[in-house]
Amino acid sequence: MNLHEYQAKELFEEYDLPVSRRGIISEKDQIQEALESINFSNGCVAKVQAHTGGRGKVGGVKLCKTIEDVQQFVDQWLGKRIKTIQTDENGLPVNVISVEELTDVDKELYLSLVIDRGAKCVSIILSEAGGMNIEEVAEKTPEKILKAELNSNFKISSDQISLFARNLSFNKTQESEFKHIVENCCKIFKDKDLSLLEINPLVITRAGALHCLDAKLNIDENALFRQEKIAEKRDASQEDSREFEAKQNDLSYVALDGNIGCMVNGAGLAMGTMDTIKLYDGEPANFLDVGGTATKERVSSAFKLILSDKNVKGILVNIFGGIVRCDLIAEGIIEAIKEINVEIPIVVRLQGNQSNLGKRILNESGLNVIGEDSLQLAAKKIVDLVK
Repeated sequence: MNLHEYQAKELFEEYDLPVSRRGIISEKDQIQEALESINFSNGCVAKVQAHTGGRGKVGGVKLCKTIEDVQQFVDQWLGKRIKTIQTDENGLPVNVISVEELTDVDKELYLSLVIDRGAKCVSIILSEAGGMNIEEVAEKTPEKILKAELNSNFKISSDQISLFARNLSFNKTQESEFKHIVENCCKIFKDKDLSLLEINPLVITRAGALHCLDAKLNIDENALFRQEKIAEKRDASQEDSREFEAKQNDLSYVALDGNIGCMVNGAGLAMGTMDTIKLYDGEPANFLDVGGTATKERVSSAFKLILSDKNVKGILVNIFGGIVRCDLIAEGIIEAIKEINVEIPIVVRLQGNQSNLGKRILNESGLNVIGEDSLQLAAKKIVDLVK
């Protein structure tokens, strides 16, 4: 789960991290109130709030000197959609705009905490090339990337912080501020079950102070049950509507660009199913795992979810019955087909627990559903039918 920048900064404030004062605009009549909550004497920075990077490159971040500039920015973006290199062709809706006090920047740095799966720990990444795409920095100038691993208590040693400070030519005051920021970022990461904390840029002001000019937080979906306050901040409008609906029905769904819908039980089997479709020159439209304990209701919800994608021209169902019974899967498929007017081909491969009963239920349903025993034959059949 992602947070908007302004929401992440609210959390930063709770942990005594230096961020800019800001006002929030979600309705056009809130402009004056938002500006009164900050020092607007020299202007402000207006920022589109959307779950994407690269906003500044498409005009979603603007220096505003007058109220008229702010009004023009709000008119341009509020209620519209922003499209960046990180969004799809439809972009993301803009429901909130923040206005922040100006910061007199001398230098931009990069700071992040990430789950380092290779090292099996949380790592801290630091760079003198702030304000840039960190992947590009790592590729072109890897010597500018500094990295250290947190220990099992999500802490970093004072010696490592001092080493970072020397590499970045911090003075003693800046080193102390840097230590405070890093230690509190580590606390946030642990306390809030984060998978990513990124400050890009972390700036040094002309007065010599360190300041968090931007903030990006990702929360581990699997830990949201113990992060109720953060879960309340979820903005469903920033997520794929099908993926969000899947979460509400306890389904694992990821939208893809193909035209063959997939419904499978088990993540590994789902990956294998998509690979087999690709083997026969087909393109999967989604990853969808109904789980090992799929109920008839969940299968029905999954089927409707697949069919909500207008790009889907055929569906491959691949179920290996273990805990889940194939006859319940068959009943869920029939229920969904009867409820929705389905005019596209459906190929079903059932194996395992009650698979023979499941096949018989499908065959006797009178519906246009093709059954196959082999995954290879099923994948080839649906690819041929779609073509």
